[in-house]
Amino acid sequence: VQGVVTQNNDTINSDKIILATGHSARDIFELLDRKKIFIEAKPFALGVRAEHPQSLIDSIQYSCDYRGDYLPPAPYAIVKQVEGRGMYSFCMCPGGVIAPCATSPGEVVTNGWSPSKRDQETANSGIVVELKLEDFKPFAKFGALAGMEFQKSIEQKAWHLAGETQRAPAQRMIDFTQSKVSSDIPKTSYVPGTTSVELGNVFPGFITQTLRQGFRDFGKSMKGYLTNEAILHAPESRTSSSVRIPRDNTTLEHLQIKGLYPCGEGAGYAGGIISAAIDGEKCALKITEAIMS
Repeated sequence: VQGVVTQNNDTINSDKIILATGHSARDIFELLDRKKIFIEAKPFALGVRAEHPQSLIDSIQYSCDYRGDYLPPAPYAIVKQVEGRGMYSFCMCPGGVIAPCATSPGEVVTNGWSPSKRDQETANSGIVVELKLEDFKPFAKFGALAGMEFQKSIEQKAWHLAGETQRAPAQRMIDFTQSKVSSDIPKTSYVPGTTSVELGNVFPGFITQTLRQGFRDFGKSMKGYLTNEAILHAPESRTSSSVRIPRDNTTLEHLQIKGLYPCGEGAGYAGGIISAAIDGEKCALKITEAIMS
């Protein structure tokens, strides 16, 4: 590498460049693919974002009707295996909000966050299904971008089924397990609003089947979790990068390009804020070692 050119056309010369994009930087992945710079498809996870009344999660987790003034809003973490495929909670947000996170026109993407006081009336969590490389076979013509195109197809279908706005397809949880369109959807924390949709029409069959059985299993582990008070929003699709930018295990440089350091979530080496920060520190230390040696 020789350096970078900024969006203002300023040139910064350097023989060591950190490539630290987010996991949704599709334009960068497409650029690398066009330039024949080695990247590869990576498994990730995809599903829905489930919202319950926080008071219900409190009662399940604390085994009481009211948590009182001193206990914090309860979180939860749950994992199940459904016919050899993992299904688990992801980025659980007590007292939180579901947010629209699309990065391109014509798609719907959900995520969640909690304000510092965790004082909202609802709890939400991604509930996602493990994906494997063989799941991307229908998109094999896209090569290393097969997983990204798989992801994109679901986000675009969600946008279409919900009315081609930022409204999210939604369904009550028990209705979803019974393949029944919900007759009504109450107001949720997702500000753009929701449209009642049979979510089985958003996902490929294997994801739908895993989610349906998984929610039944969740309900056995957390009594009261499986309820029509819970509203599912689709899709939760950006859990981690759909692409890995391979690097040497020792130097952390790209396998083809000396001086290029793929880093963080977009490169496929982190799955959240903290792990991305740690990976950034690792790359910085490796560059320091290379300069000082």
